[in-house]
Amino acid sequence: MKMTLKLAVLSILASFLVFGSAAQAEYPEKPVTFIVPWPPGDLEDITTRMIAEEFQKEYGVAAAVVNKPGGGGGPFPGAAEVANAPADGYTIGSFVIGVPIIGPLVGVPGFEDPDLFEPVGIFIIYPFLLAASGDAPYSNMAELAEYAQSNKVALGHFGYGLIPTRATFVAAMELGFEFGSEAAFDMNDCNTLASGDADVINTTAALVLPCLDDLNILATITGPDRTSVTPNVATLSEQVPGIDVPTLWNGLFVKKGTPQIVKDKLAAVAKRVVASDAVAKVAKDTGGIFFWEGPAEAKARIARDWKSTEWMFKKMGDL
Repeated sequence: MKMTLKLAVLSILASFLVFGSAAQAEYPEKPVTFIVPWPPGDLEDITTRMIAEEFQKEYGVAAAVVNKPGGGGGPFPGAAEVANAPADGYTIGSFVIGVPIIGPLVGVPGFEDPDLFEPVGIFIIYPFLLAASGDAPYSNMAELAEYAQSNKVALGHFGYGLIPTRATFVAAMELGFEFGSEAAFDMNDCNTLASGDADVINTTAALVLPCLDDLNILATITGPDRTSVTPNVATLSEQVPGIDVPTLWNGLFVKKGTPQIVKDKLAAVAKRVVASDAVAKVAKDTGGIFFWEGPAEAKARIARDWKSTEWMFKKMGDL
């Protein structure tokens, strides 16, 4: 009798495991949402839309990209939506470096856990620029520093806590000047400079490509390498010796605990898109550096950039 009961229990458990595996294998069974914490139009948005389109084509379910700009306050409003969703792969974050690093590093409420999100893969390094209007009386960091000694310069950026903003402030500290004012905007583009909202802006090359030839590009803030769209413009690291700037990247992230089969399906589609001719054209036109780093490589990159980011925050007295 006991043996019969034991066999029955084992049979039920086996059926449950088979059913559970089948259920996971059927992902996706309903619409999938990709969250981009920025307005439409920049490289992470363009590429995420390509990935969503390919995912929809591959699996026959709706795949929408939803933009959740944070009002200049960084990527956390969009990240919060992913954090609060079930760990089932139906809400995916397309996140910049700040989400997995700055949140836990400085203890942003709700994001203290460094393992809150798991990387599906990192796919781009941004060509980030420090730009001024073409008639600005400075064309590099040394000239900006000299001008700012006796003139107020307004800086526009995407959020005080973000990597490019921090790198710009640390560079100013090292060069011995301060910005007269600073403000965060959802969009830093040609209109931001033309309208006079800011004298200098921290932005990606994609947002100022229409007026790039009419601007003074003071520095690139991409990490150690210059960008292909501004090959003659020195990096911040070249102009400010000793400054340690992390690479500025974007990747796909899911909530911790998401099934491996879900992450594998997302990664397979994203990797295929990043290797496509369409993305190669975007890279050529914008200077974006596209590649695919899976979870292990992504975690290693995050660990390296954590140290650089920590250095910048300590330099500014915020840690």
